[in-house]
Amino acid sequence: MYTDNTLTPKEAVRLCALGSLALRAMRYGELAASTRHFISHIIGPSLDVMGQSIELLRYEGLVHAVDGEGMDDNAELAITDAGREELNTLLTANIRLGATELNKLIIALKFRFLHLLSPGEQMGQISLLMDVADNELARLMALRQGHAGDDGFLPSWLNHDIEIAETRLAWLKTLSPAT
Repeated sequence: MYTDNTLTPKEAVRLCALGSLALRAMRYGELAASTRHFISHIIGPSLDVMGQSIELLRYEGLVHAVDGEGMDDNAELAITDAGREELNTLLTANIRLGATELNKLIIALKFRFLHLLSPGEQMGQISLLMDVADNELARLMALRQGHAGDDGFLPSWLNHDIEIAETRLAWLKTLSPAT
């Protein structure tokens, strides 16, 4: 993790693979394809992100082969107790401020696997996601204010993005019993 307790690209891949195995055991090839499919459809193909080896998860004791050995014989893999602890750590990590492709991936992964956390941890993550959405909205509004008199399409584009950010924040608030 980065020093601010946010995920690196490799940890995002780890979160995707461990979360998938927490849902059900999978063959090595199926897990690799599923992980690649999800990530590439959120942020596009990326060597930085896709360089993580599932075999490393097995070596670290986070997953184990139910049958077979690993990649060579397309073994069925399952998550271990240590893998579940790591999954919990990754799912409850912070999110960096700013609209980056990595953040988009991490937020999508949090929503994909949020139900695997305890109810209290789920609410903590929803609160974190609300803070991220609120900061994004404030950033966009400040940018719009600074360019209110601009000609061209920027003001219209910013209004569109602000509307999306407001809708996202309102939706997140429906998930939190505190609002």
